[in-house]
Parts: sequence; C-alpha cells; structure tokens
Amino acid sequence: MYNISKIALAVGLSAGLATTASAAEIDWRMATPWSGGPWLERDAQMFADRVAELTNGKIAIEVYPGGTLGSALRVTNTVKSGVAQVSHNYINYDYGTDPTTALLAGHSSGLTPEEFMLWMYEGGGADLYEEYRLEVFDVVAFPCAILGTEIFLHSNKPVRTLEDFQGLRLRTSGAWAEIASRLGASTVVMAGSDIYSALERGVIDAAEWGSPEMNRPTGFQEVAQYVITPGVHQSGGFLECQVNSDTWEELSENDQSMLRLAGKLSVFDTWLASSYADLEAYQELVDGPNEIVELDQSFIDAIYEETTKWEDEYAAENEWFARVLESQRSFKNGMNSWSEYRLPIGVMGR
Repeated sequence: MYNISKIALAVGLSAGLATTASAAEIDWRMATPWSGGPWLERDAQMFADRVAELTNGKIAIEVYPGGTLGSALRVTNTVKSGVAQVSHNYINYDYGTDPTTALLAGHSSGLTPEEFMLWMYEGGGADLYEEYRLEVFDVVAFPCAILGTEIFLHSNKPVRTLEDFQGLRLRTSGAWAEIASRLGASTVVMAGSDIYSALERGVIDAAEWGSPEMNRPTGFQEVAQYVITPGVHQSGGFLECQVNSDTWEELSENDQSMLRLAGKLSVFDTWLASSYADLEAYQELVDGPNEIVELDQSFIDAIYEETTKWEDEYAAENEWFARVLESQRSFKNGMNSWSEYRLPIGVMGR
C-alpha cells in the first residue's frame, strides 16, 4: 500500500510542478477541528495544496474551520456521513470509541517524532493505520502532519517528582487522563478555550496542550509560572487526513496514490516547519519570566512503568490495540542500537 515506486513519485512530482488553468474536476470540502493556528492555516492547507499539485489541479479541497461542517470533535462522523469528503483530524478524538487511537496519535510510549515517522513509513505503521481506520471506523485515513514533543505542563506549582504529582488538578485528555489519574493526579477534561481562565482563576493547577509552537499563542505562560519538561506524556504523534470511503472508491488508483503521497510529503514539510518553530517558541520561554522545571528521572521511569501496565491491560482485551502495540514495541526494540552510531540532535560538538 505504501510502497510507492520511484516512477510514481517522479510522475506525481512532475505533475505538481506543472501549472494548469483548467477548473478542478473534483471539489471536496475538508472538515477540521481547528478554529485557527498552524494546524488549520499551515498544515491542513498544506495538504490541500499538495493534493492540487500532485493531481495537476484535478482535485480541489476547500478547508473549513472547526464547527462549520459539524462538531469539531466529531470530524470522523462528518466524513463518514459525507457532509465533508475529506478531513484534517486528530485520531485521538475517537479515543472514546476505541483506545487503539491513542497508540496511533501518540502517547507516553517514548516514540519521538522522528521515530514515529520511521515506524509509519518503514516499520509498517501507515499500512496498519489505514487498515484500522477502514475496518473500525469505515473511513480511509493516513498520516498527513507530524506532532512535535509537547510541553509536559504549564503549571502554577513546580512538578519534579511523583510526589509533586499527587493530587495535582490537571487538565488533560485521552490516554494520558487515564494514566495520569493512575499516577495520582486529579484530572479534568475541558475544552482548550477554557484552559487559560481555569489556570488564571486557580480552578486547575496545571495543563498540558501542545508543543512550544502550539502553546505560544494560548498565553498559558502568562498565567502559569512553571514550564515543566520533557513532554514524556506525548513525545511525538501524528495528525491524519480522512477520506469518505465511497468517495475514495470513486477515485482512480493513481489519484489514491497521489493522496497518500500528499500526506507523506505534508508529514515531512510539517516536521520541518514545526520543529523549527518550536525552537524559537521554547527559547522565548527560556528567556522569559517563567521558570523551567525538569522532571526527575525517577518520575519519568514511573510514567513509563505505568504506561506499560496500561498498555498490557488494553492489549489483553482489544485485538487491534494488541496488534498495533506489538508492532510499535518490536520497532522500538530494533531502535536500541541507534544511539551507538547516531549523534543526538541538538547537542553541541566538542
């Protein structure tokens, strides 16, 4: 499925470089959960532009902000029903239907963005992703943007140890809400738009949201003194693009290949853009009035230990969860020798 030949790649890129004045033959609406920001204005639009280029203008996609084509948190239903032909989405919004989504979205598993990309495109992850989405949710889906490592917490309290985490009133969601509760936090699920005021008024002690780039415009750093790192709860992940299954079947095999290729190219481009933007955004935190707090290794170890228990429990009762987990664990085992011959990113040389 993802063994795109060099010939197909060359043909697609050649088509993308060509310009055409002809009107699109196929017009699609893209549903998203995003009200604004980089995920809407950069990442979703990037995929739409890639599709237009790779299909030589045949397929045109109009991107819609969250809530305009249906519920912002039920984008999968919007695509499945045909209200939108395509989406730009976060698979973890379907966590309540099946926890396997957490493994594919990114959780406290230790997969970095770079490792996630290797697993997806060389370790069989993308094929599993597409097969899973079609079988369980009846939509065709594939990765189309990478998520950087998140800030662990914007917090009104310093958090370094497992003891500091006990009773912490924490805004979070998905798998981490379960795991953090098991580690002793008092978790609260709330919309992103409510986090700033909740931190400011002391309704919650801390919140996790996204990477430095994604957190910068939220202003969390203005109402929470402490910035807690590293983001081991979400060390990497993906956003997806979904296509209505009936709409997908109407496409030629070449157009289907070009859509997958548009997703793959968008993953690479978003990795470049978001990684670079995160550097600047994080440096602003370092240079600003906030205090950067680093988690103790003993707490990190406890997180991974509890995550493994959580994974094993779901794998025992969910066939798809077990299948994806086994693939990821096998991949991670194969990465053990990486640090023996590859230099770490961001460490200054001698």
